[in-house]
Order: sequence, then structure tokens, then C-alpha cells
Amino acid sequence: MRVKSLDFIALFPSWSRAMTNQPFFTRHGDGFMPTPVANGPWSPESLHGRVVIGLLAFVIEERHGSDDFVPARLTVDMFRLPNITTPIEVTTKLVRDGMRIKMIEAEFVSGGTSMARASCQLLRKTENAPGNVWSPPNWQVPAPAEIPKPTDPRLGMNGKWETRPIVGHMGSLGERRLWMSEVRELVAGVKMTPFVHVATGADFASPFANAGDQGLGYINSDVTIYLHRLPVTNWIGFEVVNHHATDGIAIGECWLYDEKGPIGTSTVAALAQRKPMTNPPPP
Repeated sequence: MRVKSLDFIALFPSWSRAMTNQPFFTRHGDGFMPTPVANGPWSPESLHGRVVIGLLAFVIEERHGSDDFVPARLTVDMFRLPNITTPIEVTTKLVRDGMRIKMIEAEFVSGGTSMARASCQLLRKTENAPGNVWSPPNWQVPAPAEIPKPTDPRLGMNGKWETRPIVGHMGSLGERRLWMSEVRELVAGVKMTPFVHVATGADFASPFANAGDQGLGYINSDVTIYLHRLPVTNWIGFEVVNHHATDGIAIGECWLYDEKGPIGTSTVAALAQRKPMTNPPPP
């Protein structure tokens, strides 16, 4: 079913775009219906990549998650932009149900057309191997509570999420670090789990790593998250550690943190846009 834009807004007469608790999706039969705040920066009529990734993670965890397993890797390929007025169906397939490894595949279907797909590897918790292994040191940054709340209403795309900038900003040349926290439910009536929280925010690695001094000229086609543990605090830290581009194909990478320390990475592949976003919304 395709809903006209004006009719779509009428479906939610009591909601305002200024409401920080408006969810990104509501249940719609066996599927999901996007709400007005689920739109992305490239078009007001299409979904934001972050909510596509978040919803795939949500369904994978809801159907196949377990306290004994950690979703160590989630890869989402995004090959079409879903329309914000079209109901969503997510299908999953249990590929491997082993004692130590589970493999899940999922597909994001909008209006009967496949728009994105995901694969998730879940690993059983055990004990660390004996011995010492070198790791990069934890970043030394102020805690989110120590950073004044920004006053710019555009930050977090006008309240879709919340940030505490640490150093640098979208498109600045040099170090870029910030804290991000979700401020709304992904699916109405369901509290975000740590996995869904970090999955929903992980798409931010693309604009944060790939934006330059002339704007955001790349749109990411995928996201891969690696996690050695789930976050235990609501704030997720992003630190840009890589960007390279050749022939219009870019890669970007951020290290991810919570307030206790490192949790993993978010890596993206991206394509140069014919019409770069010269004034991307601030983080």
C-alpha cells in the first residue's frame, strides 16, 4: 500500500515533528509503518539509512537474539531508498544455529520491493584467551555530562538524536569526535536495546568520516558494525579514524565507544553523489 504524503501526515494527527519521543516506526500488522521523523537528509520522501539499519537489527534481535550471544558483526547493504509513506516488511532466515556461532540473514522490503539486506553473526560469550594482546588505548575525552548541551536546534537533524561534540565537526579538516545518544524509540512502545541503539546510530560513520570542506559528497551503500561487547551506557562515542576515496568510491571508519571504553567499529562504503549536499545538517 502506498499512502499519499498528506494522507500520511493525517494518520498521525496528534504528533508533532518537535516531539522528541515520536518513534521512527509503528507496528503495522506483521510489519512496520514509518512515521514522519524517519526521513533522511537526501530527500524528505525517503527513509534515513540509520532507521533502515536499526529496524533490521531490531527484527534480527527480536526473532533470533539471546543473552548468551553477542551480535559481533552486522552488515547492512542498502541498494534502494525506501519511501517514507510505504509500509515495511522484514523477513529473516536462520542460516546457522550452532553452539558457538549463529548466522542470520534479513531483508528489508518496501512496497513489495527489496530495498536492503543484512547479515548478522552472533557469537557465544565465553572467556578471553590466556595471555596479553596489545590494544589501542582508550580515548581520553570529557564525559557527555561534562560537555554543555548545544543550543543549535538543527543539531541531531532537529532532534532526531542528541549529540555532545568533542572536537571537530561535520566536514572540518582534522580530528572529529563526538558523543551521540538516541532520544526516541525505534518502534513505538518498545524500549531500545543496546544492540538496536548502536545499530541505529552506526550509519553516522558515513557523513562524519566522509564529509569534507565542500560538504557531504558521498552517500553510503552499506554499514558494517563490529562489536566485541554491547554498550552499557546510552551515549555512543564516534571517532573518525579513516577516510579514503578513489574514482568516486569512498570508505570511512569510526571507532565506537561507550562511557566505559571501546566497544567496536563502524565502517562504510560510499559513492560520490552527482549533487553533493553542500550544507549538510550538523551532527
